Amino acid sequence: MFQLTPVVRNLIIINVIVFLLQQIIPVAVTRTIEGEQVALSLTQLISLWSFKFPLFQPYQFFTYMFAHGGFMHILFNMLALASFGPILEQTWGDKKFLFYYLATGIGAGVIYTLVNLYFSPGVGSMVGASGAIYGLLMGFGLMYPNMEVSMLFIPIPIKAKYLVFIMGFITYLLDRSGSVAHVAHFGGAFVGFIIINAWGSGNRNWR
Repeated sequence: MFQLTPVVRNLIIINVIVFLLQQIIPVAVTRTIEGEQVALSLTQLISLWSFKFPLFQPYQFFTYMFAHGGFMHILFNMLALASFGPILEQTWGDKKFLFYYLATGIGAGVIYTLVNLYFSPGVGSMVGASGAIYGLLMGFGLMYPNMEVSMLFIPIPIKAKYLVFIMGFITYLLDRSGSVAHVAHFGGAFVGFIIINAWGSGNRNWR
Protein backbone atom coordinates (compact mmCIF):
# COMPACT_ATOMS: atom_id res chain seq x y z
CA MET A 1 0.00 0.00 0.00
CA PHE A 2 1.33 3.44 -0.96
CA GLN A 3 2.06 5.89 1.86
CA LEU A 4 1.26 9.13 0.06
CA THR A 5 2.78 12.42 1.20
CA PRO A 6 0.75 15.69 0.95
CA VAL A 7 2.19 17.09 -2.30
CA VAL A 8 2.17 13.71 -4.05
CA ARG A 9 -1.44 13.13 -2.96
CA ASN A 10 -2.52 16.54 -4.24
CA LEU A 11 -0.72 16.06 -7.56
CA ILE A 12 -2.47 12.73 -8.09
CA ILE A 13 -5.85 14.27 -7.22
CA ILE A 14 -5.30 17.14 -9.68
CA ASN A 15 -4.25 14.76 -12.45
CA VAL A 16 -7.29 12.54 -11.89
CA ILE A 17 -9.68 15.51 -11.83
CA VAL A 18 -8.24 16.93 -15.04
CA PHE A 19 -8.43 13.50 -16.70
CA LEU A 20 -12.10 13.17 -15.75
CA LEU A 21 -12.82 16.68 -17.03
CA GLN A 22 -11.17 15.73 -20.32
CA GLN A 23 -13.73 12.95 -20.70
CA ILE A 24 -16.82 15.05 -19.91
CA ILE A 25 -16.02 18.34 -21.69
CA PRO A 26 -15.96 17.49 -25.42
CA VAL A 27 -16.14 21.17 -26.43
CA ALA A 28 -14.72 23.85 -24.13
CA VAL A 29 -14.56 26.97 -26.33
CA THR A 30 -14.89 28.10 -29.91
CA ARG A 31 -12.05 30.09 -31.43
CA THR A 32 -11.28 31.69 -34.76
CA ILE A 33 -8.20 30.03 -36.25
CA GLU A 34 -6.94 31.20 -39.62
CA GLY A 35 -10.33 32.73 -40.39
CA GLU A 36 -12.43 29.71 -39.41
CA GLN A 37 -14.51 28.98 -36.31
CA VAL A 38 -13.12 25.90 -34.60
CA ALA A 39 -14.61 24.06 -31.59
CA LEU A 40 -11.85 23.10 -29.17
CA SER A 41 -11.96 20.47 -26.46
CA LEU A 42 -10.42 20.91 -23.03
CA THR A 43 -7.65 18.51 -24.05
CA GLN A 44 -6.80 20.64 -27.06
CA LEU A 45 -6.69 23.78 -24.93
CA ILE A 46 -4.31 22.43 -22.31
CA SER A 47 -2.10 20.24 -24.52
CA LEU A 48 1.36 21.53 -25.41
CA TRP A 49 1.30 22.44 -29.10
CA SER A 50 4.15 23.11 -31.47
CA PHE A 51 5.26 26.71 -31.92
CA LYS A 52 4.25 26.27 -35.56
CA PHE A 53 0.58 25.72 -34.73
CA PRO A 54 -1.95 28.51 -33.98
CA LEU A 55 -3.17 26.75 -30.83
CA PHE A 56 0.16 27.19 -29.04
CA GLN A 57 -0.02 29.26 -25.83
CA PRO A 58 2.78 29.79 -23.25
CA TYR A 59 0.60 28.51 -20.38
CA GLN A 60 0.61 25.08 -22.01
CA PHE A 61 4.14 24.44 -20.73
CA PHE A 62 2.42 24.11 -17.33
CA THR A 63 -0.99 22.66 -18.15
CA TYR A 64 0.09 19.84 -20.46
CA MET A 65 1.62 17.83 -17.60
CA PHE A 66 -1.79 17.46 -15.89
CA ALA A 67 -3.60 16.06 -18.96
CA HIS A 68 -3.35 12.51 -20.27
CA GLY A 69 -4.14 10.65 -23.46
CA GLY A 70 -5.84 7.60 -21.97
CA PHE A 71 -6.42 5.45 -18.90
CA MET A 72 -3.19 3.44 -19.18
CA HIS A 73 -1.25 6.66 -19.72
CA ILE A 74 -2.43 8.25 -16.47
CA LEU A 75 -2.29 4.94 -14.59
CA PHE A 76 1.38 4.37 -15.43
CA ASN A 77 2.34 7.92 -14.52
CA MET A 78 0.41 8.03 -11.25
CA LEU A 79 1.76 4.64 -10.14
CA ALA A 80 5.29 5.92 -10.72
CA LEU A 81 4.51 9.18 -8.90
CA ALA A 82 3.07 7.28 -5.92
CA SER A 83 6.06 4.92 -5.90
CA PHE A 84 8.96 7.38 -6.03
CA GLY A 85 7.49 10.76 -5.10
CA PRO A 86 6.88 10.23 -1.36
CA ILE A 87 10.49 9.31 -0.60
CA LEU A 88 11.80 12.38 -2.41
CA GLU A 89 9.20 14.63 -0.77
CA GLN A 90 10.18 13.34 2.68
CA THR A 91 13.85 13.89 1.85
CA TRP A 92 13.57 17.39 0.42
CA GLY A 93 10.44 18.78 2.02
CA ASP A 94 7.23 19.78 0.25
CA LYS A 95 8.36 23.08 -1.30
CA LYS A 96 11.58 21.72 -2.78
CA PHE A 97 9.84 18.61 -4.06
CA LEU A 98 7.05 20.61 -5.74
CA PHE A 99 9.59 22.95 -7.33
CA TYR A 100 11.58 19.98 -8.66
CA TYR A 101 8.47 18.25 -10.03
CA LEU A 102 7.19 21.33 -11.84
CA ALA A 103 10.64 22.37 -13.08
CA THR A 104 11.35 18.99 -14.65
CA GLY A 105 7.88 18.89 -16.21
CA ILE A 106 8.15 22.40 -17.66
CA GLY A 107 11.75 21.78 -18.72
CA ALA A 108 10.70 18.61 -20.52
CA GLY A 109 8.04 20.58 -22.37
CA VAL A 110 10.50 23.29 -23.41
CA ILE A 111 13.04 20.76 -24.70
CA TYR A 112 10.34 18.82 -26.57
CA THR A 113 8.97 21.98 -28.18
CA LEU A 114 12.40 23.25 -29.27
CA VAL A 115 13.35 19.89 -30.76
CA ASN A 116 9.98 19.73 -32.51
CA LEU A 117 10.48 23.27 -33.83
CA TYR A 118 13.90 22.71 -35.35
CA PHE A 119 13.92 19.03 -36.29
CA SER A 120 10.32 17.99 -36.93
CA PRO A 121 8.35 19.07 -40.01
CA GLY A 122 5.01 18.27 -38.35
CA VAL A 123 2.83 20.17 -35.89
CA GLY A 124 1.99 17.87 -33.01
CA SER A 125 0.81 18.22 -29.45
CA MET A 126 1.82 16.54 -26.21
CA VAL A 127 0.09 15.69 -22.93
CA GLY A 128 1.12 13.81 -19.82
CA ALA A 129 3.16 13.94 -16.64
CA SER A 130 5.85 11.70 -18.11
CA GLY A 131 8.49 14.43 -18.32
CA ALA A 132 8.13 15.18 -14.62
CA ILE A 133 7.95 11.45 -13.82
CA TYR A 134 11.24 10.81 -15.57
CA GLY A 135 12.63 13.76 -13.64
CA LEU A 136 11.57 11.96 -10.45
CA LEU A 137 13.20 8.74 -11.64
CA MET A 138 16.44 10.59 -12.29
CA GLY A 139 16.23 12.32 -8.91
CA PHE A 140 15.58 9.04 -7.14
CA GLY A 141 18.45 7.35 -8.95
CA LEU A 142 20.85 10.13 -7.98
CA MET A 143 19.69 10.43 -4.37
CA TYR A 144 19.43 6.70 -3.63
CA PRO A 145 21.61 5.01 -6.27
CA ASN A 146 22.05 1.71 -4.45
CA MET A 147 18.50 1.27 -3.14
CA GLU A 148 16.92 -1.81 -4.69
CA VAL A 149 13.50 -1.16 -6.21
CA SER A 150 10.88 -3.48 -7.67
CA MET A 151 7.66 -2.44 -9.40
CA LEU A 152 4.57 -4.22 -10.70
CA PHE A 153 5.94 -4.31 -14.25
CA ILE A 154 9.54 -4.93 -13.07
CA PRO A 155 9.18 -7.60 -10.34
CA ILE A 156 12.94 -8.19 -9.97
CA PRO A 157 14.72 -5.82 -7.50
CA ILE A 158 16.90 -3.37 -9.43
CA LYS A 159 19.23 -0.69 -8.09
CA ALA A 160 17.76 2.77 -8.53
CA LYS A 161 20.76 4.06 -10.49
CA TYR A 162 19.91 1.59 -13.27
CA LEU A 163 16.14 1.97 -13.11
CA VAL A 164 15.85 5.23 -15.06
CA PHE A 165 17.73 3.74 -18.03
CA ILE A 166 15.71 0.53 -17.94
CA MET A 167 12.42 2.46 -17.77
CA GLY A 168 13.43 4.64 -20.69
CA PHE A 169 14.43 1.62 -22.76
CA ILE A 170 11.18 -0.20 -21.99
CA THR A 171 9.13 2.86 -22.98
CA TYR A 172 11.04 3.10 -26.25
CA LEU A 173 10.48 -0.58 -27.03
CA LEU A 174 6.75 -0.31 -26.27
CA ASP A 175 6.28 2.51 -28.78
CA ARG A 176 8.77 3.45 -31.48
CA SER A 177 6.03 4.92 -33.69
CA GLY A 178 6.54 8.50 -32.56
CA SER A 179 3.28 8.78 -30.61
CA VAL A 180 5.23 8.70 -27.34
CA ALA A 181 7.23 11.86 -26.67
CA HIS A 182 10.57 10.18 -25.95
CA VAL A 183 12.34 13.53 -26.24
CA ALA A 184 10.22 14.84 -23.36
CA HIS A 185 11.17 11.82 -21.24
CA PHE A 186 14.83 12.52 -21.88
CA GLY A 187 14.22 16.22 -21.27
CA GLY A 188 12.67 15.63 -17.85
CA ALA A 189 15.51 13.33 -16.80
CA PHE A 190 18.11 15.78 -18.15
CA VAL A 191 16.62 18.77 -16.32
CA GLY A 192 16.42 16.66 -13.15
CA PHE A 193 20.10 15.77 -13.49
CA ILE A 194 21.03 19.45 -13.84
CA ILE A 195 18.93 20.51 -10.83
CA ILE A 196 20.21 17.76 -8.51
CA ASN A 197 23.82 18.56 -9.35
CA ALA A 198 23.20 22.29 -8.92
CA TRP A 199 21.75 21.71 -5.45
CA GLY A 200 24.63 19.50 -4.36
CA SER A 201 24.54 16.70 -1.79
CA GLY A 202 24.55 19.04 1.22
CA ASN A 203 21.31 20.86 0.38
CA ARG A 204 18.61 18.23 0.84
CA ASN A 205 15.95 20.10 2.80
CA TRP A 206 14.16 23.25 1.73
CA ARG A 207 11.45 24.12 4.23
